[in-house]
Formats: sequence, C-alpha cells, structure tokens
Amino acid sequence: MRDDPADAEAVNHKLLVRGGFIRQLMAGSWSLLPLGLKVADKVSKIIREEMNGIGGQEFLLPVVHPGEIWKKSGRWDDVEGILVKFKDRRDADLILAMTHEEVFTLLAAEMSSYRDLPQMWYHLQTKFRDEARPKSGLLRVREFIMKDSYTFDIDQAGLDVQFERHRGAYTRIFSRFGLDTVPVEASSGAMGGSESVEFMVRAEAGEDLIAVCTSCDYAANIERATSTVETIADEPWDGEPQRFATPGIRTIKALVEVGEFASAERQIKSLVYVIDGRLTLILLRGDHELQEQKLADGTGGQDIRPADEDEIVEELGAHPGSLGAVGVDVPTIVDPALEGRTNMVTGANEDDWHLRGVDVARDITVGRWLDVRAVKGGDACPNCDGTLSLDNAIEIGHIFKLGTRYSESLGAFVLDADGTERPIVMGSYGIGVGRSMAAVAEAYYDESGLKWPVSLAPYEVVITVIRPNDEESRVTAERLYEDLGSMGIDVILDDRDERPGVKFKDAELIGIPYRLTIGPRGLENGIVEVLERGTGEASELTIGQAAEEIAGRVIAAR
Repeated sequence: MRDDPADAEAVNHKLLVRGGFIRQLMAGSWSLLPLGLKVADKVSKIIREEMNGIGGQEFLLPVVHPGEIWKKSGRWDDVEGILVKFKDRRDADLILAMTHEEVFTLLAAEMSSYRDLPQMWYHLQTKFRDEARPKSGLLRVREFIMKDSYTFDIDQAGLDVQFERHRGAYTRIFSRFGLDTVPVEASSGAMGGSESVEFMVRAEAGEDLIAVCTSCDYAANIERATSTVETIADEPWDGEPQRFATPGIRTIKALVEVGEFASAERQIKSLVYVIDGRLTLILLRGDHELQEQKLADGTGGQDIRPADEDEIVEELGAHPGSLGAVGVDVPTIVDPALEGRTNMVTGANEDDWHLRGVDVARDITVGRWLDVRAVKGGDACPNCDGTLSLDNAIEIGHIFKLGTRYSESLGAFVLDADGTERPIVMGSYGIGVGRSMAAVAEAYYDESGLKWPVSLAPYEVVITVIRPNDEESRVTAERLYEDLGSMGIDVILDDRDERPGVKFKDAELIGIPYRLTIGPRGLENGIVEVLERGTGEASELTIGQAAEEIAGRVIAAR
C-alpha cells in the first residue's frame, strides 16, 4: 500500500500494514499475512533456541480453560473486565486464556517428590485479553501469541537460579532481535509474587514510562520507581494548628497563588480512596503526585478506586479541596516525604477553611508510612548522586517470581528430603511475539519503510530483475536465486512485470536487508549491483562471486 492507514499513529501500525505484514480484522485483532508470519516464525525460532538452551521443555496447552481453576487460584474476579468469560452448552463456566499459570500448575501437581524438581516448561500459544483501548498496531491488542514459561523448584534458592537463567536468556533473545533493552524493576500487579523485572525498549510509541539514572544502573518502571527527596527546613511554629479562612480555594495551586499562605512543598495533599470497601486517606506533599500502582502494591488491595464526593462529605464533612487528616478517625496512609515535617498547611475538613502549623508527628494519626509518590524527571537517584530521566518505552518481556501462590491454591505439593509436604515454588516469564515484531519495527525504519535486522527479516535477500523479459537477466537471476537458496539464504526473486522504481520501493518498504539488482547494463560488465538496506551502502559484485559474498554477509549478521 502506498498510503498509511487513516487511523494509524504508531510507526509499526503504518509500516506493517503498508508493507503487507498484517491486516486488522477488528480493534485489537490482527491477521498475520505471509510476510508477517515469516517474521513471527523467526521471532519464535530465536525464542525456542534460547529457551531450549537453558533447559526449557516445550508444551502446547489449551486456550479455553474451565473457570473452576481460575476460581481456585483466586483470579476469576481479580482480572474482571480483562478476562473473557462464557458458558458452554452444559452451563459450565469457561474463559479464554489470558495467561497459563493455572494450567501449568495443574500439570506440576502430578509431581510428588523434590527429586522431580527443578522443572522449566514453556509454550508459544494464543492469549486473549479484553483490552479496553486497543491501539498502536501490534503494541496494544486483544489477541496475541506469547511465549510463557514456568519454573518449578523446591525452594526460593532454586527459583532465584531459574529467574537469573531467564534474565540471561531474555537478554540474548532481545539482542538477537537487534534490540537494546533496559531491564527495570516492575510491579507484579495481578500476577502476584515477590519480584518482577520488565525488559523495556526506549521508543516514542511506548506507553510505559521508565525512570533511568544518568549515572548508575538504577532503572525502574514508573509504577515502582523511587527517588531521594530533598530535605526541607520548616519554619518554626509555636502552638497548636490554627484555622484560617480560604474562601473558594479548592486546590494546592490556588492556595499557592494567594501568596500569603504556603508554597506547594509546605502543603499536605489529601486524597481519599476506597480500598477493598474501606475509605482511606492518602497524604502526600503538596507538589507530589500519587502513583496508584504503588498504592495497590503496597496495600495489597484488590479493589481500589477514588472515593465519590458523596462518600467523602459523609465521612469527613467537607468537599475535596478542604480535606485533611488532623483529628479524623479514618485509616491514613502517609508518604515518607512528609515524615518529620512541621508547620504544614492542610485542609480543615470544613469547606473554605484550612489549618496552618500542622506537625505531622503530633497532629496526624499515621496508620502506615508507604511510598506512593510518583517520581519526576530530574529527581535524585535513590542509589547514587545522579538524577533520573523519564523515557517512553515498550515492554517486550516480563519475568516474575511467583512463589507459592498458585501451587498452594491448586494443590501442587511435593515431599522434600525429610518427607515433609511443601508447595512448589514457581516463576513465570513472558515474551509477546507480535509485540516484539512491533518493537523492532519501531526501532528500524526510515522514510522509505522498514529496515529489518537480518535475524528477523521476512527475506534476507531480494533479487530484483530490471527487465524480466531479457533472457540473460532471467537466467542469471534464477541461477543466483538457486545458489543462495542452496546456501540456506532466505531469498525472494522479484521478476514481476513492473517498473524498476516500483520494485525498488517495494523492497525498501518491506525492509529486506540486501537487494541484488540484475539488468542488461550490469551484465555487460559481468556485475550485479548490491544495496544494503540498513546502511544504504551500494556496491558491485561480479556475477561469479555474488552468491558466496552475499551469503557470507547474511550468515555473519544472523
């Protein structure tokens, strides 16, 4: 296709559609066309090689699961809205798999002894998640192919070994894709577990934000990132908090603009959330923002939402903008940036009134200190003297230490060396095939089209025949095609009856790494023209050396 799809914004969406790799069936659902399937197969081949290299055994598990096992694991309601549920003719609950922890755990439950461990199992299988806003081509979809692997060990030490094996394998996989990844600390979310790492690729189209130190190796997803907060010397205040009128003032910013009360860093921001049905106050410094995933992870809450205005007024007696935690009997979570602060300003829980002179330790009943603050670009690194930068990134892999959540709920126990029954310790590890394709497309392109790395290109070489009706050109091209094929090169012969410019543009759009051009003028001198797509470098080779030379370059670049 010569033009971008009308609804396309992301590069991978534009170029994978234009190049004939994918077609959209409905929002978030894509068909892989022959070129797209060839790339997906190469992605999968690299994944299989590296997974097998660390001891993985390949399975293939069903896409449709009985709802009962998801109820046993506790995830039937945890992922409501994403999980696609339905009933069969027997009125049994079924789901479309969004991941496969439950089914692999059931298989692991067949083991009975620690001698059966460790195990590492994986498969490449279709998943379905009812994504609310699918967009950006293959980056945010509803149906996709994922490699998910699972490890089973007798103890945490064994899980640590398997986790590090996967970390190394993922690093090699993404390097073979041609991607420079940043492993970052991440939230485990609904998966649960003690630790997780995401593999990120910096990209303008990325919907994740990562915080990366400019001086050390600290890196974290914005949902987990922390930073060092500067110490603020508070002005002295004698006595109890003092009420003062603030008519019409409902925001931190508005109070700052009045000019006579308090700068943002001297105010307490009071947010009200309902956590598993209980109204909770969240307190931050006035110039800081809440990171909701930190709140979810830190509290373990399954149902977290901002409180409605009616709920707030009923419990606290004032509307948002006049709220505070002084003298209230409500569970209160406080960000550590407020620890030790004095002479602070906060709402008085009476509309149009605030309090000054608030001492956090003296005047507020802190239920729990919890880092819930969102970091900002330029914040100080928590590990060194450097600063944090925030970058857009695409997540292409995620590894989790699950622990015993699934084995305990689904009955995967083994006897240890002492004959004691113990739950199997599990890990879970995922890579999206289509998402990897999209990430590579976002990284390798120019104004003419895609520029696939040799390792993933649908074809490694295209032989473009300028004049297909010229006998010598046709015979030479077919001989080169056969010679390259016999050397194991993925080659395509473009002998269409089209103008040379059309053929060149198509090869560039598709992103084939090497183009060999054969025409009567070159053959008069016994040469073929070579164009390397990645660099744009053009050269000439004699007909006799062309196949061997190009094959050597391709094999070296795989």
